[in-house]
Order: sequence, then C-alpha cells, then structure tokens
Amino acid sequence: MRDTTRQPARPRWSRSRFPHARAGWAAIITVVGALGIPVGAGAVTLTGSGSSAAQPYMLALFRTYSQVHKSVRFKYVPDGGNAGVKDVQAGRVQFAINTRPPLASDSGTTYSKLFLDGLCIAVHNGNNVSNVSLTALKDIFRGIDNSWSQVAGSNLSTTIDPIGRNATAGSYTFFQQAVLGGATQASNVLQVTSDGLVQTGIENDPRSIGYVGLAHSKTGVKRLTVGGIPCDAAHIRSDTYPLYRYIWGVVPTKGTSLQVVRFLRWVAYSAAAGQIINEAGAVAAFNASPSKKHRGKRR
Repeated sequence: MRDTTRQPARPRWSRSRFPHARAGWAAIITVVGALGIPVGAGAVTLTGSGSSAAQPYMLALFRTYSQVHKSVRFKYVPDGGNAGVKDVQAGRVQFAINTRPPLASDSGTTYSKLFLDGLCIAVHNGNNVSNVSLTALKDIFRGIDNSWSQVAGSNLSTTIDPIGRNATAGSYTFFQQAVLGGATQASNVLQVTSDGLVQTGIENDPRSIGYVGLAHSKTGVKRLTVGGIPCDAAHIRSDTYPLYRYIWGVVPTKGTSLQVVRFLRWVAYSAAAGQIINEAGAVAAFNASPSKKHRGKRR
C-alpha cells in the first residue's frame, strides 16, 4: 500500500499524529530527565521485543552499539511486532520494534520511524513464476485462487500452499492492510510465528508462496517482482516497490527510558548505524552520510 503523503526528512515520534521531530525527541528527553531516571551509572540491560522480520538488522545494531557503549546490553524477544507493542503497553519491555504504522489500539505508546524494509513475496526456487500482481496476491491469500494454473507464469498446476504470519506479527497487519484490503487471510493459509519459519516453509514446499522481510528473502527462496517492480534496496529507497514499509521503534509514552531513546536516535540518524542497516540487508532512510558530520536527510 503506497504512502501518498510526502515523506519526512527526518523520523518523527507519533502517537496518533506526527509532531515535529525535534520537539518529539526533546519532549521525551525532558520528561525522562524531569523524572530523575538514572541514565549513566553502571551497566544497564535494555529490554525489547517485537518483529522477527527486523531481528537480523536489530541484532547487528545491538552488537555494534554495545561495543561502543560498553555498559549497555540488550535483551530482545522476537515475538512479533504486534505482540511487542502489547509488551510495551503492559510494561514488560522498554521498547518494541514493529513493521507496521501505529493504530488506535496502540494507546500509551509512541512510534518512531527508524529505517526502511520491504515485504517481499517469495516462492520455491522450482517455480517458474517471476511476477505477481497485488490483485493475484489478494486472490491467493483470500482463497479465491487455489491452483498454480490460475497464476500467470507458473509452470505448476498443483494446489497453492500459501504461508503467512499470525496475528502477533506486524507483518500480518501490514499485509492485511496493504494487500487484503483489511480482510483476513483464508483458512488455507499456514500461519506461522516468525519470518524464518515462512522462509523455511517456502524453501521446503514446491507449491508454496509467502511474504517475508528483505532479510529472509535473500537465500533459499525465489523473490518475485510485484507488479513488475523488484523488492530490492533501490526500489524500496525510491518508494516505488508497492510493499515498501518502515521499521518502527515503539516506546511507552510515559516512563520512557532515556537510554532507549538514545539508542533509537543512534539507529535512525548515525552514519555508523546506516552502514550496518544497509549491510544487514535493510535500507537506511535518515542516517548521515559516512563522509559528513551532519545528520542525513531521506534520499
């Protein structure tokens, strides 16, 4: 689903709407400071949960941040983006990572755009199909088209085995909104708990099709174009791939950890984090250029 609004030059914290970026960061830092929450004494473990699609990127970012800030460690549970938001709401974690925009049900949380990713459509390597339209994709996951003979370009005539995420995943909600028009997946869709399981399922089933983030679409499966547009960094960066999306950082609106805010700012803005994001397979959106000291704008 294309975002038809002008993209911001910098990530913005959002509850229901997007306040000015500087004001959003400053307000969080001011509130946390006023509460007298300690930020620098001794070792600290930052606890998070959420997206399994973004886990490969986040693990690389955690690792480098801890090498630079030696007193900071991370504990992250990849229980799904939607589950991660509920963890934040319940106070079980200090932050979540999600792959869909904020919803009205996310009350008490504040969202920030961190970087870009794509929801890629993948099939088994033995399938000749190379492209799928959003309409065909909807018909497959709504159970209208059940045979590969109904899909242009496929060499198969067998039953389609669609694989998707369950409702704990932000990717489930993103796919539901962007492809299914708000409808639910058909009963024949195998719903699994992580992007890695979708990838493995597609790799092992010649009749399968599924949706995964960039990180889980690079090996073992065949990535399709959607409407003739590849799911790759160039087309995600230019917002031309139909299923491009942001990876979001989510924190509690009240009682926010300043250490978490500092980490998320580093992820979104720093040149070092931008390089890690790109090397890990996602797409940096707001990070400074390595050759420049000022913070970068979205290109």
